[in-house]
Amino acid sequence: ELIHAILKAPVDLLYNGGIGTYVKASSETHADVGDRANDALRVDGRELRCKVVGEGGNLGASQLGRIEAALAGVRINTDAIDNSAGVDTSDHEVNIKILLTELTRSGELTMKRRNALLASMTDEVAEQVLRDNYEQNVLLGNARAQQHAMLPVHGRLIQFLEEHGDLDRTLEFLPSEAEIARRQKDGKGLTSPEFAVLVAYAKLYLKDHLTNSSLPDDPWFARTLAEYFPKPLRRKFAEQIESHALRREIITNAVANSVVNRGGITFAYRAVEETGASPEQVSRAYVVCREIFDLAGYVAKVEATDNVVSTAAQTSLYLEFRRLLDRAVRWFLTTRPATLDIAAEVTRFRPGIASQAGRIPELLQGREQARLLSRARDFEGKGIPRDLALTAASLLDTYSLLDCIEIAEDTGERLDQVANVYFQTSDTFSIDAMLTRVTSLPRENRWDAMARGALRDDLYAVLDVLTRSVLEVSEPGSPAADRLAQWSEMNADALERAQAALGGIERMSYAGIAALSVALRTLRTVTKPALPTVAEVSRTPAIEQSPGDRPAAKSRAKTKTTPTKTPGRTAKNETSPPAKAPAKRARSAQPAASKSAGAKQATVGKATAQARPTRRKSSRSAS
Repeated sequence: ELIHAILKAPVDLLYNGGIGTYVKASSETHADVGDRANDALRVDGRELRCKVVGEGGNLGASQLGRIEAALAGVRINTDAIDNSAGVDTSDHEVNIKILLTELTRSGELTMKRRNALLASMTDEVAEQVLRDNYEQNVLLGNARAQQHAMLPVHGRLIQFLEEHGDLDRTLEFLPSEAEIARRQKDGKGLTSPEFAVLVAYAKLYLKDHLTNSSLPDDPWFARTLAEYFPKPLRRKFAEQIESHALRREIITNAVANSVVNRGGITFAYRAVEETGASPEQVSRAYVVCREIFDLAGYVAKVEATDNVVSTAAQTSLYLEFRRLLDRAVRWFLTTRPATLDIAAEVTRFRPGIASQAGRIPELLQGREQARLLSRARDFEGKGIPRDLALTAASLLDTYSLLDCIEIAEDTGERLDQVANVYFQTSDTFSIDAMLTRVTSLPRENRWDAMARGALRDDLYAVLDVLTRSVLEVSEPGSPAADRLAQWSEMNADALERAQAALGGIERMSYAGIAALSVALRTLRTVTKPALPTVAEVSRTPAIEQSPGDRPAAKSRAKTKTTPTKTPGRTAKNETSPPAKAPAKRARSAQPAASKSAGAKQATVGKATAQARPTRRKSSRSAS
């Protein structure tokens, strides 16, 4: 009677460290549970009155009992999640002993020293496995925060894992299609115990594909392998670690955990679904974005607010970075070769992003800047420090620095000046407002998601071409507002028509795909060329030359531009050249600076539709 009463007590935490199953679902019988010794003690999930359940023992609750408790408002995961540190400790122990066994066999290490070394690493291994447990709980918290909004995507992931993974929906007690529809109607989503199951299968699917790929053999992951082992082993046995018998499995496990823990349960699936990329390509792109946008540095700042701000406030910070990852990963998947060179891309983009990311609040103009500052104030209102609030509010805008870096390379202009013109142009044409409208579009199925991605992709493509056009016809080194004014004067009629049309769309309470498609078409008309400037006319040869005799055009920066980059070309802010020149996007393949005066500029529709050898015909999208 005492244990039965404890199970139903109104407490903060109910911790089970014993043997037996003490919680079931009201839809289950005691016979279904199969633990006769505890039939008299057992309660239903809906009868729990605690706030949190911690499962230190195995099978303390049936899966249906956990789900019922979660639907009743109890915070409960699964025994696999709550006990993950124990399993992880065993994995570390085995992998460390494999390494040390070889050393003892070769005589480099005596058994006495081996045992002493093992004991000395206990605390560090504990920190590592608790770290993994911490990150998984952050992942589940992020999933719960979006459980209703993302329910259609979670449903598609379940279907995908049934078809392409080893998931058995019925065996794992995941909801049927009918149940998912009911929860959608009721404003609910999956529960934490159900998310815990999806986490496991999402990671298994990714690991299966990465193990059989070239990713674990990429030199970039030598550091990943080394950091798996405690510091004493790294210092003394670095060479032996590199030749560890399970090095590929260790690297694969680390990458898969990072992708899912930080990107989200559906992250890899959505990227594969919407771009046609392989799990390996998605993982490579993720690692590049993780590095160039300094995910580790941002996460450290968020974690510094533990027990200072609410869990909901921290979750909002994590979700901001996930939105950035979504867009940036798709950018690399649709603009780069099939096998992404991680080191080369990190070398190419990280310096430029590091130099400009902190300038985002001042780079944004007008309504876009007001939006950012308003978002930052919202974060501050939740108790988040001002610097972190500004950083979080700026994250999604740093995505555009990828395009800015490419434009700077193509035109020879300084990256900071390109960024100034880019964001000035964005505000002038209300790009941000339309991107917000795109985000509001439904994503009930795959085609909704792909349509959203296509519209977003095209909006960024238009902004890219507009920025190049402004840079081409204006005076380098001039203030961004002046450069845009020069361009606007040359395109006054088209600009007036576009602003009138866009203003009508902005006043709409809801703009669907039709309205946004019209807005996009209107913007494309503005990218058509204006008449050449006097300076440009003066440079035009008096006698028309044949294409074969005509000299190559040059940018104002005297930089030769060609359809593809040559190795070693970098933006001016970069400190070192990339290992090799990545493939170019079609819209960057004909930089504005390389066109002779008065030459007809291709419309955005043509720019984005041109065949490019390394780009798959797919769209970017984001959660």
